Amino acid sequence: MPLVLAVLFVLCHGLALALSPARAPLLSFGFLIAAPLLAAAACLWRGWRHHAALGWHATALAMLLWATGMALNMADVLNAGEANDTPQASLLFYVMYGVPLVFVLARARRERWPISLIDALMAALLGVLFFLHTRHRASAGDAGLDGLRMMFDIQNVCIAAFALLRWASTDLPDRHAFFRVMAMYALAYLLVAGFTNHCAADEPFGLHADLLIDLPFLLLAVLALNAREPAHVVEYPRLRYVVQAGGPMILPLLLLVVAMQVVDHSRHWALAGFVVATLGFGLRSVLLQIELLEQHTALDALSRLDGLTGVANRRQFDAVLHAEWSRACRQGSALSLLLIDIDHFKRFNDTHGHPMGDRCLRKVAEVLHATAARGTELVARYGGEEFGIVLPGASPESACGMGERLRAAVAGIPEGDLPQAVTISVGVACMRPAWPCPLEALLAGADRALYAAKHAGRDRVEMWLEQAPDALADGGLRVP
Repeated sequence: MPLVLAVLFVLCHGLALALSPARAPLLSFGFLIAAPLLAAAACLWRGWRHHAALGWHATALAMLLWATGMALNMADVLNAGEANDTPQASLLFYVMYGVPLVFVLARARRERWPISLIDALMAALLGVLFFLHTRHRASAGDAGLDGLRMMFDIQNVCIAAFALLRWASTDLPDRHAFFRVMAMYALAYLLVAGFTNHCAADEPFGLHADLLIDLPFLLLAVLALNAREPAHVVEYPRLRYVVQAGGPMILPLLLLVVAMQVVDHSRHWALAGFVVATLGFGLRSVLLQIELLEQHTALDALSRLDGLTGVANRRQFDAVLHAEWSRACRQGSALSLLLIDIDHFKRFNDTHGHPMGDRCLRKVAEVLHATAARGTELVARYGGEEFGIVLPGASPESACGMGERLRAAVAGIPEGDLPQAVTISVGVACMRPAWPCPLEALLAGADRALYAAKHAGRDRVEMWLEQAPDALADGGLRVP
């Protein structure tokens, strides 16, 4: 249906010119203003329903700027009776039309609002400098008009090239759909603008050549209304990385290039362009670096924490245990290890379901952490329903006391928190300062002590203590 309406729009435009030649310029201006307005409405509607809302809204703003430029062009024709030169106000809006498009196409990814604000400032100043340069070109006679057409060609080529590059490099379905639409529109606009600027530049408004100007905007409206996110996006990782890394440089580089073009006739504006490009890129890089450091810190924390319980994961447990064991051997200090298992957890899961089992794990982890995690002590999820606690410098007596406190704390979980009472079995292994044992032996000892606690009836604490070599009988002694 949108395609049929677009065809009817072009036919009505042509019929209006054919049936009313005397009023052809005025009627043509009406259609030329309506076409980008329809495209803007379609982009706004798509942005309301689409994840890539910023891109659609920026495109809608570009369409409104272009329509305003055409409206001012119409006012100039009606007032002067002919359209020999485009007025400066109309030229300004035609130039600013490209600002929101360059802004959204130069963004390498979804940015925080301070970075977006810097990009918007650079894009707006780029539009102002481009306008100053085109105005200077327009006042230089026929040679200046040729240069003006070339400047608009460069603008349109840049927009089309950026859109094609973003379409090929993006990996997100919503942004892929948006850049696909933008690439097709930008190519169509490039061809139509090139023809009208170079082949029909001397023809007045109101001729059938005006029908070509409708086509890019109607194409944009149809594509926006029918935009669909692809089920699968072909990825080019290396190209995506290049675009993401080089995207932030586009606006500052364009700003520097255009500022160099206006330095001979608008020196103060050129200086502003140099300053904003340099400071803007520097500030943008600082903010982006801060964001990357924050993300790195968050990811580092996630890599060390168990996603379900929030305590340390097995990877962090192994790293801390190895580090504390090495320090204990080097300094001749004590080291204790607790392995904890939730009693009859499989029966609890089967009776109350896995969601309640997850709640039980979280609650037990919360109690263990609140009771044991102080200073250098580490509480970690060892695996499944098992937890491990590293106690640097803890004597056998204090380690056993900690195990008893943990057992009592878990047994004292209020009845309303879980559907039934929960108990734990605790295996304690201690390494004496005088006789450091291998790390594997310490882990095996804690595991044997845990097995002994479960075999003895559960809801209890058992301890394995490393012995002196001359007193070693079976690798250790369990002390209840």
